[in-house]
Amino acid sequence: MPNYNGVWSLSTQYQYAADWPSPPTTALFAGGSTGSLLNVIEFISIETAGNSADFGDLSAAIQNQGAVASYTRAVFGGGEISSTSNVLDFITIASAGNATDFGDLTVSRQGPEGVSSSVRGCFGGGDTDKDTIDYITIASAGNATDFGNLTDARGYFGATSSPTRGVFGGGISGYVDTIDYITIASAGNATDFGDLSAAKINAPACASNTRGLFSGGYRDDTEVKLNIIEYITIASTGNVTDFGDLTLAKDSGASTSNKIRGVYAGGRSGSGTTRRAEIDVFTIATTGNATDFGDISATKMDMASTSNAHGGLG
Repeated sequence: MPNYNGVWSLSTQYQYAADWPSPPTTALFAGGSTGSLLNVIEFISIETAGNSADFGDLSAAIQNQGAVASYTRAVFGGGEISSTSNVLDFITIASAGNATDFGDLTVSRQGPEGVSSSVRGCFGGGDTDKDTIDYITIASAGNATDFGNLTDARGYFGATSSPTRGVFGGGISGYVDTIDYITIASAGNATDFGDLSAAKINAPACASNTRGLFSGGYRDDTEVKLNIIEYITIASTGNVTDFGDLTLAKDSGASTSNKIRGVYAGGRSGSGTTRRAEIDVFTIATTGNATDFGDISATKMDMASTSNAHGGLG
């Protein structure tokens, strides 16, 4: 296989770094519900369309976790087991296998979301009444530390990051259209960024280094599902702009990226809880509608997702 460690060899025939192919990126989808809670972690290579494959298991069957990742490690935090959880699990992305205990969040909560750089991961919000933002150093297992607070106490929103900023959009404390942001390297409270196109929840997000996308969601207590994809330029505050549409209206899926392509997996559609297995894919730099990528292992919703090449990794 190609050599990615900077050494020229006859087997690769790549002499210059610019000539080397990039290693495949891994997107991870963890936990969730088929009607029963799941501990499954599965993965795809974002460059190559196709169905997911098994990676390993979380420490418990759980839904509505947040997730952060560096190039080498992913950490999953919070969520709902039989009650809310404060547990942090981690995996080494290059080695399929089961998750290991990392530490604990400062408070138990379901529906937090994670943003991260290559060094630090932040978990924000949760439930309908948590405005807490915690942070961890991803390379060092241990308990989370207080970072600051969101502008609104809320959970079940979309969150994503550039290498410097994390953004959180929508959520429930009463449905909100709020987008706020933090500077990941500097602890402190979130600041208003702008607004989504409507007050909504469960619209997961992904990003390149510069552009953040929020996909789907539902808009009010009647659970009207949306197919809208909208975007922001993360370095510039302001409201969202229309990007395109998912392949169908859905919410409660899982979204991540490799900075070039974004994917949206699972979720639910229709007027009730019709769970989905499809994975949608879209090119982040080019507005347009999503297309089919493949399927995850089952029809399910409320998974955590991240990758080793998301927008927060430079």
